[in-house]
Amino acid sequence: MIPIEPCILRSDMIRCALCQNAPCGAVCEKVKPADLLRSVWFQNEQCAAQRLPEQNPCITCPAPCERACVRAGEVPIRDVVNRLYYQVKPECETPIPENEDRLKCDLCGIPLENPFLLSSSVVASTYDMCARAFEAGWAGVCFKTICTLDIHEASPRFSAISGSDGSIVGFKNIEQLSDHSMAENMEIFRRLKANYPTKFILASIMGQNETEWSELARMCEENGADAIELNFSCPNMAEGGLGSDIGQVPELVERFTRAAKQACHIPVLAKLTPNVANMSPAAEAAKRGGADGLAAINTIKSIVGINPHTYVSSPAVHGQSAVGGYSGNAVKPIALRFIAELGQNPNLKGMHLSAMGGVETWMDALEFILLGGGSIQVTTAVMQYGYRIIDDLKAGLNLYLAEKGFSSVKEAIGLGLDSLSATTDVLERDTVVFPQFIRERCIGCGRCAISCADGGHQAIRLDENRRPALNGKNCVGCHLCILVCPQRAIQPGKKRITRRTEL
Repeated sequence: MIPIEPCILRSDMIRCALCQNAPCGAVCEKVKPADLLRSVWFQNEQCAAQRLPEQNPCITCPAPCERACVRAGEVPIRDVVNRLYYQVKPECETPIPENEDRLKCDLCGIPLENPFLLSSSVVASTYDMCARAFEAGWAGVCFKTICTLDIHEASPRFSAISGSDGSIVGFKNIEQLSDHSMAENMEIFRRLKANYPTKFILASIMGQNETEWSELARMCEENGADAIELNFSCPNMAEGGLGSDIGQVPELVERFTRAAKQACHIPVLAKLTPNVANMSPAAEAAKRGGADGLAAINTIKSIVGINPHTYVSSPAVHGQSAVGGYSGNAVKPIALRFIAELGQNPNLKGMHLSAMGGVETWMDALEFILLGGGSIQVTTAVMQYGYRIIDDLKAGLNLYLAEKGFSSVKEAIGLGLDSLSATTDVLERDTVVFPQFIRERCIGCGRCAISCADGGHQAIRLDENRRPALNGKNCVGCHLCILVCPQRAIQPGKKRITRRTEL
């Protein structure tokens, strides 16, 4: 499924701004370059290649798309399209599916047209926003957490760590809960359910005591919610024993889950905090309290960007800041670890796992599904790129399922759990996998030699032509060189069996 050199193909368009109503698309209807570039960005190259017309119109085209670009001359659109034609398209063995039936699944027995939901946050906080998301193709929303508190947000309340291409790698927020009144939120639920009866509404709630948890759950059900998500994990609502303070105490998780569950007749999910060593104690407590499923992870407590002149971290609010919640693609490895923990716990068998934490592409989503996620929630990527990312989330996952011969996304849930261990003790240690250098890609930068010398085992040197040469006696097969190569000119190669007595 993974096309030729997807990382390099994406790097070709690194200056693309992923514009709204992109000017490049306005001057070319033959290949729709804006849509192609967006698909490449979101690792959906095979679908992009198969959407191209049979004959390549870019060969003789003077590329007005590149001149129309908001960064004129900086994005090699024609070259990207040519690579889709001549490198990716010939490798496409599975045609784009005619429908999205494989994506159909359910959340605690309630049908979903696909596994993708907006998570509880600003991206799902008004009627208009949820309606536009539904129209775009999202299966449902987890509405921004409803409470009885009088919420007044700080300004500014976001900060981020960006990658070399300017995109957000990690995102910090000090956002709190819904600032609408209860009456306003209930009216939104009624309108959404009336106008979008097949879409899924997951109502996130947070109470201050058992009575409030019960009342909020009951009211959400009465006004159209399909299920309830109990917010035991917001890092920005810890004062007074709320949010993540609850999620760290299994006894409170059990008590408040029971209060909500007894007050309604629809499925209840407990949203758990990652600000713990292990999530299972709280998860098992939620199950004892009657929860039908679990949602994880919420954001991770964080501090970002200490200003070297004011000494205040970001976001700074009138000279003060606070610990906030960290999200984005940077937290995905941590989120996957917690989802795997829940997925492997036999005491949680049968509970729905609604997974989230750094999902941007269909491949990110697939990783969560393979570790037990039955539905996927997204926020930070939507904040950065918009609801439109649902197109590539669905198309990429649908093509993958077709290529693998799956008739339903549900068949992929948990397939990655059996090969995963919580510790490294079980791993085989007698085999060394040498790196293999792809000479025609190498530009002689020497990054592999530098990293191996100063961070590895001094097994690589540059020859007289500035090409890497391997010292097999020193190489231990750590693959640091593969990771640092900017050209993807190194890959796993031949294997050597080593006796333990030599180690």
